[in-house]
Amino acid sequence: MIDTLLTLGAAALLIIGSLIALISAIGLLRLPDVFARMHAASKAGAAGSSLLLLAVALRADDSAIWIKAAATILFFFLTAPISAHLLARAAIKAGFRPPVLDEKAKAAFGDAE
Repeated sequence: MIDTLLTLGAAALLIIGSLIALISAIGLLRLPDVFARMHAASKAGAAGSSLLLLAVALRADDSAIWIKAAATILFFFLTAPISAHLLARAAIKAGFRPPVLDEKAKAAFGDAE
């Protein structure tokens, strides 16, 4: 009974994680600018990968796999926002601009008239 519930839970996590990763990949192809693409890759990619790892850990009998999966999920959620921030800064320094800027943002980028 418990084994069946664990299997169904792992299957659900695999399907949901795969769908989130697929949506992230489609977002990389379909979104219009570098900032939107970066958002899709960092947020949905980390969430999808984390759910896939959680599904693997759910079916694992070894506690070492649980520890490794938890450490990797923590690593994903700690590094995804930082890498997205650094990529956004690099894109801005390379000349890319967000599509809509308010006056405060224009002043911060030096584009205010």
